[in-house]
Amino acid sequence: MSSPIKDLPATSVWPGTPYPRGTTWDGEGVNFSIFSENAEKVELCLFDTSGRHEIQRIELRERTDLIWHCYLPGVRPGQLYGYRIHGPYDPERGHRFNPNKLLLEPYAKDIVGTFRWNDTHFGYKVGHRQEDLSFDRRDNASHMPKCRVIDSAFTWEDDKAPNILWPDMVVYELHVRGFTKNHPDVPPSLRGTYAGLATQPVIDHLKRLGITSVELMPIHAFLDDRHLLERNLSNYWGYNSIGYFAPDRRYTSSPDGVVDEFKSMVKTFHSNGIEVILDVVYNHTAEGNHFGSTTSFRGVDNASYYRLSAENKRYYMDYTGCGNTLNLQQPRVLQLIMDSLRYWVLEMHVDGFRFDLASALARELHDVNRLGAFFDILLQDPILSQVKLIAEPWDLGEGGYQVGNFPTGWGEWNDQYRDTMRSYWKGDGGLIGNFAQRLTGSSDFYDHSGRKPCASINFICAHDGFNLHDLVSYNDKHNEANGEESRDGTNNNYSWNCGVEGPTEDAAINALRAKQKRNLLATLFFSQGVPMLVAGDEMGRTQQGNNNAYCQDNEISWVNWDISDADKEFLAFVQRIIALRREHPVFRRRNFFQGRDIHGSGVKDIHWFKPDGHEMSETEWTHDFARCLGVYLGGDAIQENDMHGQAIHDDNFILLFNSYHDAIPFVLPVLNENREWQCILDTHLAGGMEPGDQFRNGESYPLEGRSLALLIQRNRS
Repeated sequence: MSSPIKDLPATSVWPGTPYPRGTTWDGEGVNFSIFSENAEKVELCLFDTSGRHEIQRIELRERTDLIWHCYLPGVRPGQLYGYRIHGPYDPERGHRFNPNKLLLEPYAKDIVGTFRWNDTHFGYKVGHRQEDLSFDRRDNASHMPKCRVIDSAFTWEDDKAPNILWPDMVVYELHVRGFTKNHPDVPPSLRGTYAGLATQPVIDHLKRLGITSVELMPIHAFLDDRHLLERNLSNYWGYNSIGYFAPDRRYTSSPDGVVDEFKSMVKTFHSNGIEVILDVVYNHTAEGNHFGSTTSFRGVDNASYYRLSAENKRYYMDYTGCGNTLNLQQPRVLQLIMDSLRYWVLEMHVDGFRFDLASALARELHDVNRLGAFFDILLQDPILSQVKLIAEPWDLGEGGYQVGNFPTGWGEWNDQYRDTMRSYWKGDGGLIGNFAQRLTGSSDFYDHSGRKPCASINFICAHDGFNLHDLVSYNDKHNEANGEESRDGTNNNYSWNCGVEGPTEDAAINALRAKQKRNLLATLFFSQGVPMLVAGDEMGRTQQGNNNAYCQDNEISWVNWDISDADKEFLAFVQRIIALRREHPVFRRRNFFQGRDIHGSGVKDIHWFKPDGHEMSETEWTHDFARCLGVYLGGDAIQENDMHGQAIHDDNFILLFNSYHDAIPFVLPVLNENREWQCILDTHLAGGMEPGDQFRNGESYPLEGRSLALLIQRNRS
């Protein structure tokens, strides 16, 4: 690769073009293009290879459709740069231009260097109560990272997207750094990096587990909050984006090749049949509220990029709890997000996105409008409409809770599933009706709009909240390490410590906790919809009771690979239930159950039973005392075809659930001919493995307290 320029004569500045946005290397030079509607002057600053010395400042004199641009024939990939933008500093009108602040370009594809917090990053003099009266003239460049021109050439060869069908997905949410930071079989130099995820030990673990789709927590370039660094903490989760095109460099093992390293990781996953889904944060940026820093969007054009208060444009509309909300009403801001999404699909080959606080993207005025411009554009886009789109279907504003209301083609994190299953298994009453809805794909949320069970992304745990082991080990959160006196994090955990708060040597309590974990994950993987598992939950990972470990870049958050024999047994159990889901299409139907006789055989595709073997009546669904029920899943009544048009058939199953503390004999219903049932899984048994006992219709199955059993009636040879 050629070295960046050392100097550039003024005569070598060509007009360039407004498109594409950002920087584009064409083999001879670089085109620079940046949008700012309200700017009066735009300066491009070029830096030496260290990023410490500005070597040239170039005024962009060409402006087309509010986009400033130039072409520099002498520039090569590797060139470091930033912008200074002139314009009015008038916060009451929404303008916060300050040319003393070096800015990151919104389209930067690589961001180099460390952001060092300093008062010079603020457009006003810190300490003044009226920020519009205290314009700050200090330069921040020495404390700023720099944008870097990249060469996008990469040999993808025959890379192909796995194109996993929604019903077949098993999503695995992981943190790039935390997943391999402690992995003994990953080379030390690669631990915590994109390259570390592409190593064979990681791939082997995911494939043995049965994962089809990894969902990476935010990898867009982000900033650590100042108040966290002052407490020797960091924004570990990364929901604090500052660059929507640049993979964050803190996860690279190759400082000069972060983009290629990310691409190599994706290519490795694809060659092993695993999708890559990115958790993306397009609802807000790291610049915070009106007292926040001026590091990119705020200084480029504050009035365009952010939702401002109609009463006083000094203030921001905050639907995210993070101080600001991006302004998708502005066409160029909407274009930024769409260009970012397309870049990650077309250039980086990712397979889909999970949108953080997605309801904020739907707000056109104050209300959430699911037919807003953002969703309309996604639906008609020939590229983005073909990838996985998953919503966190809420934000913090009024009316922001929108579970079940996203458009067709979208999956949604279903927190109602999480809360119901947690509550049921800790023994709460009056839930069996809601439990049945969640188990069968939440048709009450999705069927009315023509969506399918796979619209429901089912999960027991996610990065936010208790992980699985802590869910059965703590009644209360223990977030002391966060330095906020445990005021942070939700209090609504629906958890149960099984009798003792935290770690214990009591064998009976530990056995009960292990069984509760088996109950929860077996329920998850035998439910209709798309299951999501959090990295480490399959191996007993604990966060020591911390349910908001967003700032813990340490052993609290990192996956522990040095696991006990009991954890190895649990891992084998999780592998087994995921394999059962993969082997049997009755657990991953494309359509909702009909609850009727499909083939005229007298047997419906689904039946619900009481412990006495009789079907549930309408009134019995509301009984507060009921904690035990069974469901028959008709494998010979699926009435669906595979990708080749062949009818799908499966074995018949009965799932028995008992969240009561005592054993309940469960009479197996009389269905079909008098064929035998075989028990293939019982969570009461250590490891939950196959006991293999045979039962006939009408016989009682000994369903132990707080346990789940799966019985099969084989239809296939």
